[in-house]
Amino acid sequence: MPRSTLSPLLLHPSLHPVPVRLGALAAALLLAGCAGMDPNAMTPTQRRSAIGAGVGAVAGAALGGDARSAAIGAGVGALGGYVWSRQMEQTRQTMERATVGTGVAVTQTPDNQLRLDIPSDISFDTGRADIKPNLRPVLDSFARGLQGQPHTEVRIIGHTDNTGSDEFNERLSLQRAQATRDYLTARGADPRQVMVAGRGEREPVADNASEAGRARNRRVEIFLGERATTAAR
Repeated sequence: MPRSTLSPLLLHPSLHPVPVRLGALAAALLLAGCAGMDPNAMTPTQRRSAIGAGVGAVAGAALGGDARSAAIGAGVGALGGYVWSRQMEQTRQTMERATVGTGVAVTQTPDNQLRLDIPSDISFDTGRADIKPNLRPVLDSFARGLQGQPHTEVRIIGHTDNTGSDEFNERLSLQRAQATRDYLTARGADPRQVMVAGRGEREPVADNASEAGRARNRRVEIFLGERATTAAR
């Protein structure tokens, strides 16, 4: 791609925080394959793929904060991004019913993923990665839904508070994500659909100075996304 066709923001990556720079880079690499093409001459599929690549790259970087996540996000975008299909809406409604009274938050993200925020009081005891009994019915319902959605992608991200060493928290957060994945796959979910990551104490949602804040930070997040190209078939 000729240098003159690049956005000034891409030419000056220092203007962006690291995740955005990585996302923009991944998007630029993918879109380079379209260099020299007239946008008006592109097919609808080509335009959707190009736009999706850029959106997916930035989303992947924002979610992961590293080059690998940016590349994963860009790859998802190249496939067409995520869509909120009727099946996704049905899954959201099912999970809302399954989580009533549990404290689990079920939401639709801006990039059309279903997100479950699972607090520590029903997920894991302090310092442990054993799934509590109260979480099992929620995961049972989620696993049943996955069996009817073979073309969806699941990401499970574990978090901790700031108690303990960085090394311990990184390991514990990943163990919690892996335990959640293992529970889902034991109940029929396809392990090829599920990715896991541990964020340790690096992404708090509350102040770790109080016990209430630390409890909020000990959590697991589950994301479910349906690929646009699959949903359109």
